[in-house]
Amino acid sequence: MYRPDHLTLNLSGQLLSLERAVVMGIINVTPDSFYSTSRIAGEQELRTRIDTLLREGASIADLGAYSSRPGAEEVSAQEEMRRLAPALRILRDEYPALPVSVDTFRADVARWAVQEYGVAMINDISGGALDPQMYPTIAELQVPYILMHMRGTPQTMGEQTDYQDLILDLIDYFIQRVGQLTELGVHDIVLDPGFGFSKTLEQNYELLARMSDLGTVLPQPLLVGISRKSMIYRLLDQTPEEALNGTSILHAFALERGAKILRVHDVAPAVEAIHLYEAMHPYERRDEALYYTQTNTGDH
Repeated sequence: MYRPDHLTLNLSGQLLSLERAVVMGIINVTPDSFYSTSRIAGEQELRTRIDTLLREGASIADLGAYSSRPGAEEVSAQEEMRRLAPALRILRDEYPALPVSVDTFRADVARWAVQEYGVAMINDISGGALDPQMYPTIAELQVPYILMHMRGTPQTMGEQTDYQDLILDLIDYFIQRVGQLTELGVHDIVLDPGFGFSKTLEQNYELLARMSDLGTVLPQPLLVGISRKSMIYRLLDQTPEEALNGTSILHAFALERGAKILRVHDVAPAVEAIHLYEAMHPYERRDEALYYTQTNTGDH
């Protein structure tokens, strides 16, 4: 089970409780995100997107400038920072109360974003594998770190889906890397199982079905990012634009299995899913079975 000390994140001095699940709203400043509707072009579109996140109840904004879709093109660190800078400036200057996470696997980009723009959290799809300086940098910056499971790179991850036991492999992966981070003095760690990264369609559903097994071993809070992903729209023969209903259904299953942060394109439906789950949660039975005895009160 989760320990209370792992259910609070220090986001630039703001304490965010994860006793109740929260929503992280996605802001894409990439020209090639898999979900075209989420792409932001221009400052006015950015302000409109941020206003929507806040109005609908997002607790964190996650800003990305490097598409991690399968087969995505390589983007230089300089280009990544060039894309991020206008959005980070607006978020810092006009929306200072909204905690910002930057989605990057590069230590230099992480350092620049935190030191220049006050970014509160780093979201690393590679779990530190693509930049050996990431862990020491996070330790120095003392910001919360989202540690995701992935093999290879966005360009090669689709070929690296061979697991002895998917869940046990993920647990080993996280235990090893959390140990490295805590030895360096990093304590605010969020775990992302990496839906859609180095996993087949079937493995994504196995992971979701067995996700609660992660929480029985690992005390860190879980982030789930399944919003409009191919595990939904390919199975249903849809497009990403048609995958909102499937996303909401899987969010309910994720909450039931311990998700504490939902990373989403559509904030309002995710907030609603959390409200509905929380309404049901107090009445869940914790024991193994329901025992029922019928009393015969007369002849029938």
